[in-house]
Amino acid sequence: MSADGVDLKKRRTLTLATSAVGAVGAGFVIYPFLAAWAPSEKAKAAGAPVEADIGKLEAGQLMRVKWRGKPVWIVHRTDKNLTDLPSLDGVLADPNSDDTGQQPDYCKNPTRAVNEKYLVAVGICTHLGCSPTYRPEVAPEDLGADWKGGFFCPCHGSRFDLAGRVYAGVPAPKNLEIPPYQYLTDTKILVGADGGSSS
Repeated sequence: MSADGVDLKKRRTLTLATSAVGAVGAGFVIYPFLAAWAPSEKAKAAGAPVEADIGKLEAGQLMRVKWRGKPVWIVHRTDKNLTDLPSLDGVLADPNSDDTGQQPDYCKNPTRAVNEKYLVAVGICTHLGCSPTYRPEVAPEDLGADWKGGFFCPCHGSRFDLAGRVYAGVPAPKNLEIPPYQYLTDTKILVGADGGSSS
């Protein structure tokens, strides 16, 4: 007790108790505010990597998966497709994939892939966001004798080869985007995970 009749020990205890209750109360007020900033479970799932089983994908076939609300194509290229790719370099706008923003570094190669047999690309035209159609046939009447298979955008006529590289002289300014991906096994790909190496 102090000289003026105040119990300092009791005052200190009450001050500490009031501070503790105030801190807990502040926590109850702040937590919902901070939690509201966190992404919802639905948003987390939408941006999460997507697994694709390519074990039954035959040569020449395309499969689609959805990642971050975008269509992602996985194409099992034939040996002929792979042989044809270098012959198109002269008619492409960016044959060497010099625009580094369109693919991860580990896909900056002639096939734009981790495993040359499989193209993994975002199926959205780089012109105005239409979804091109898969046209694997060679030299169809409507696309000409130099067509060796690829993707044709019906909205404005942009064309891409089977490595997702854009033809010169079409509205699309860039190659198709290659998303980050990695192989979990020889037959399973994880789209959206930046693995950076082949299986």
